[in-house]
Amino acid sequence: MNMKKICSILVCGAGLALAGCDKELDMYPHSSVATESLTEDDIEAFVNGVYNRVQNAPTNTSYVLFDILGGNMVRGGASGLGGYKEMINDILQPENGNIASQWNGYYSALYQVNNLIEVAGGLPESEQKKQVLGIAHYFRGYIYLNLVTRWGGVPVISQNTQEKLPRNSEAETWAFIEQELSFAIDNAPAYASGSYYVSREAAQALLARTKLAQGKNEEAAALAEDLINSGTFSLDDFGKIFRGQQNREVIFSFRNQTEESSINLSTLFYTYAHPTKGSYNYKPSPEVMNLFSAEDKRRTASIDTYADLEVINKYPSGQAGTDPIVISRLAEMYLISAEAQGLEGLPRLNELRRARGLDVVQSGSEAEYLELVLLERRRELLAEGFRWYDLVRLGRAQEEIGLSKAQLKLPIPARELFLNSLLNQNPGY
Repeated sequence: MNMKKICSILVCGAGLALAGCDKELDMYPHSSVATESLTEDDIEAFVNGVYNRVQNAPTNTSYVLFDILGGNMVRGGASGLGGYKEMINDILQPENGNIASQWNGYYSALYQVNNLIEVAGGLPESEQKKQVLGIAHYFRGYIYLNLVTRWGGVPVISQNTQEKLPRNSEAETWAFIEQELSFAIDNAPAYASGSYYVSREAAQALLARTKLAQGKNEEAAALAEDLINSGTFSLDDFGKIFRGQQNREVIFSFRNQTEESSINLSTLFYTYAHPTKGSYNYKPSPEVMNLFSAEDKRRTASIDTYADLEVINKYPSGQAGTDPIVISRLAEMYLISAEAQGLEGLPRLNELRRARGLDVVQSGSEAEYLELVLLERRRELLAEGFRWYDLVRLGRAQEEIGLSKAQLKLPIPARELFLNSLLNQNPGY
């Protein structure tokens, strides 16, 4: 295996992330000479590097940003001064470092993914080539799903380039995501080796989410139902899902191993006095602390109180790389199907509720039913990065959490605008 060539590619990708603060978006294939001679034996190491890059590059806050913006969390500890609105106004600024890190992180990961697609595309036809390309296109769809839900239309880059590029429209960006995930469904390996590996089922789950986000409810429900009825997955003990234990619910997650990870979500949520030695940047909002009834099996694995302080309890390890980062799981498919079908989806909602220890609910109108679904999404998907965009996509964010119209999208980082005159800022910033 030619590890020297592989290291050259991975270092190049890492260098792009560091360079992102100092230069414009540069997607030039710097390693094109080295990659031309890679063999099929080399590709597996390259794929592992891509998993690592996509997991780590956008930073740990990226995984819970929508909970922070969506009212599930408020500032904790010494940073707890000021309310939710003050926190949002501080975050949603073009100069905010977290926003810039996520933009640069996703595009840095995209560089690596594009490189993999270019390299794998030059290999002789084989089942390995097909599957590697399926995995790479899944990651490209995943990256752009994170970009479009934050910023709307963004530069769609399917091949690394040095050129400065303008933003594509939001519709074009969504279409590209669907294209990528459809390719992944057709080419990625079937789910067999466990949830730490990209599969066609993982692509299908992400496509179901993509369809729901665009209001393509019939297609979203069909994709979700196919996964529910596949027999491959089932709703499982809630605690197992976030404690790295064997379960049948998770469709895809990053393994987040200590030796390969910089993602330590627990440090955001626990105090230094807690055994996990966190920095307590964020704590559950008062609403979240009242979300779960005593019989709800999700309660203790979602929230906790330590030394009279409220904490998010989904990532309890206290070490980088020991809490898996769940991207898709079957419970989300139940919720997608329940929402997309309207009142006809009530049985799916109640199946999920029963699995979590709750009684069934009834609803007399579509409006009341949607409220029930959104409440269940808030409970089930707490601290998994959904809440803000759920409110945005359904037109509820301004009324329910008091966001301005501008705050329905993130600002393009100021540095990116300075370096690329073809980019235009989102309105209101």
